[in-house]
Amino acid sequence: MKYFFLLFIVAFLNITSKAQSKDSSAIAEAVEQLRIAMISGVEKDLNAIASNKLSYGHSGGHVEGKKEFVEKIASGKSDFVTIELTEQTIEISDKTAIVRHTLNATTNDNGKSGTVKLKVMVVFQKEKGKWVMLARQAVKLT
Repeated sequence: MKYFFLLFIVAFLNITSKAQSKDSSAIAEAVEQLRIAMISGVEKDLNAIASNKLSYGHSGGHVEGKKEFVEKIASGKSDFVTIELTEQTIEISDKTAIVRHTLNATTNDNGKSGTVKLKVMVVFQKEKGKWVMLARQAVKLT
């Protein structure tokens, strides 16, 4: 009986580990889709990666919903030329994931070039089998 119980526990942990790994890979891919969409500014791609309930917090304190987030990037008002993400971590709890990373970017907002370095937390939620950005908050690094 002890052997059966131990075997059950090992099998359960193995299944859980594989599911966690699969979700971690899917979330990392969602982060990459977000990064590419923010650089390209393609409205369809931005809409696809963002939840309708999006709360998008900027490092300066301004908070936007999905409509404003998509419009600002698609219009070029907020224009990311490059985005590099480092120090990324992913924590998963059921259908919610918290992603943290450092974002280094070059920008061309309203035709004015610049650079930005931020610590970012992004919350993804699984909706209809797909991971989408539910919330994001950034803090400026000096």
